Amino acid sequence: MEWSPPFVDDLRERLGSELFRRVAGPSGEKTRARVHGTPGPRWFGPDRPIRTVHGDASMFVGGLTALLLQSLHPSAMAAVAAHSGFRGDPWGRLQRTSTFLAVTTFGTADDARHAVERVRAVHERVRGTTSEGRPYRASDPHLLGWVHVAEVHGFLRAHLRYGASPLTRAGYDGYVADAARIAEELGAEDPPRSLAGLARRLESYRHELGGTPEARETARFLLRDPPIPRPARVPYALLTAAAVELMPPWALGELGLPSLSRPARAAARTGGRLATGGIRWAMRPPPPALPPKRHDGSPGTGPG
Repeated sequence: MEWSPPFVDDLRERLGSELFRRVAGPSGEKTRARVHGTPGPRWFGPDRPIRTVHGDASMFVGGLTALLLQSLHPSAMAAVAAHSGFRGDPWGRLQRTSTFLAVTTFGTADDARHAVERVRAVHERVRGTTSEGRPYRASDPHLLGWVHVAEVHGFLRAHLRYGASPLTRAGYDGYVADAARIAEELGAEDPPRSLAGLARRLESYRHELGGTPEARETARFLLRDPPIPRPARVPYALLTAAAVELMPPWALGELGLPSLSRPARAAARTGGRLATGGIRWAMRPPPPALPPKRHDGSPGTGPG
């Protein structure tokens, strides 16, 4: 049985609680209890790969990679910049996203369906024109397809690199297929269902992507000027370095980020392992308390 001094357990509990509050929001505890405690059928059973990937600390890296990659589509970036309020309320956007992922991955089928319906209703209201005058609408199946592909690519790459229990190739194929179920419910266009399909689809969007001024400003905001407390700056820097290292080289150039040398990549991977390991440590529950000792010094259930 693992044992640690009480002050270590107290530190872990404080760090884990603060991190959970930041990511899940003020109603996170109620949402977690509802998601995991409500009986009923789920979209995904306990053995499905999507539960392994979305329940891992590597999501902190993968989410940043996904955001950077998603910003390269001018229409997606214009919609986010004009309607999401991510600069004014980045934590709120993170909390809404994390809640959606939790509900659709782990919650009941009814809750998952209601979460999808709410997002689809929001998408129907999000429309406008890019800085180049090109019309967009968030409910466009092709645009939803890009957002989905970039997200799954980021989550999958991060889990491959930093997941506590990496999957087999068949397992990752299963993850892509599981994620496609949610994308279809949201209205995405024929989402890929395998690693090979994901790679082909990502490549098929290349001619539509570019590092617009809005995308580069988003990268600067996420990587250099994030609205996070000072004590969290170093861990966050480790996460962002790990996220950038997972980006395709062509995407770095589009965002105005320098290509990474081999030593820089190695350093980013080391930092990513430290950061995800720290998150994993902070957010796991403390071990059960040891039973009190008997008068003769041996463990027991009480005096006697």
